[in-house]
Amino acid sequence: MFVTVAFGLTFWLQGAAASERVPRNLGPATGVTVTSEQNYPAGTIVIVSESRTLDLVLSGSQAIRYRIGVGRDGFRWSGVVKIGRKTEWPDWRPPAEMKARVPGLPELVPAGPFNPMGARGIYLYRGKADTLYRIHGTNDQSTVGDFASSGCFRMSNADVIDLYDRVRIGATVVVK
Repeated sequence: MFVTVAFGLTFWLQGAAASERVPRNLGPATGVTVTSEQNYPAGTIVIVSESRTLDLVLSGSQAIRYRIGVGRDGFRWSGVVKIGRKTEWPDWRPPAEMKARVPGLPELVPAGPFNPMGARGIYLYRGKADTLYRIHGTNDQSTVGDFASSGCFRMSNADVIDLYDRVRIGATVVVK
């Protein structure tokens, strides 16, 4: 009986500790309408890594600007890609390169409160090839607005849900 009670108490304590880490909300909605100095077609996403912003162009002069987390030193990149697919509550499969850098990463993290992809995944492609970079939500809001990722762009779950609903597959993403 002692073993059963001890196991139950341990299980309850682990569950209580885990529940303290479960996000209780979708994070802040940071999107604001701004006047855009850039001249891109409506629907284009423009990411400026240095300022940690993502603009969704609404028209030639208007955009919605979101606060994002970007790649840490050595993981920032630039170029023009397209949205190849979108997923709600995606699973996460760490790429081989990441698994080589961080031994012990699982093969798969299912959708849920401990998944680093958060509420939505917007997959970035170059031609027909998946770049393995994403615009995605996060369940760790402390990384939004920072240089923290391995090259992906992190948004609050509230922001990525809003962006996900506004963008289409095939849209251009300009990363500066």
